[in-house]
Amino acid sequence: MHTTRDAPAGQQQHPIGLYLKVWALLFVLSTMSYAVDYYHLQGLWRWGLILVFMLLKAGLIVAVFMHLAWERLALICAVLLPPLALVALVGLMASEADYLHLTRLLFFR
Repeated sequence: MHTTRDAPAGQQQHPIGLYLKVWALLFVLSTMSYAVDYYHLQGLWRWGLILVFMLLKAGLIVAVFMHLAWERLALICAVLLPPLALVALVGLMASEADYLHLTRLLFFR
C-alpha cells in the first residue's frame, strides 16, 4: 500500500534537492555565459566559452530534467549518437569547404 506521496509502481521519484542543485548549477553557468559578454571577450575565446557553457547547460537539462541519466544505455545512444554524427559531418563539410575555397583562390586568379 502506498500513499499519495509515494511514486506509482514502476516509477522513480527523485529528491527535490537534486533538482535544486541542478537549477543552481544552471544559474551559475548562465551567469558565466553572460560574463563572457560583460568582459568583452572576443574571437575564439568568446565562441569557445559560449559553446562550452551551452553544451554543459543542455547536457544537464537532458540528463536530469528529461531523465536521460536514468535510462538504459541503448536509449541514450539512440538519442545522442545521431546529433553527434551530424556534428561530425558538418565539421567534415566545413573542412572540405575551406579546401575548395583555397583551391579556387590558388587556381582561378
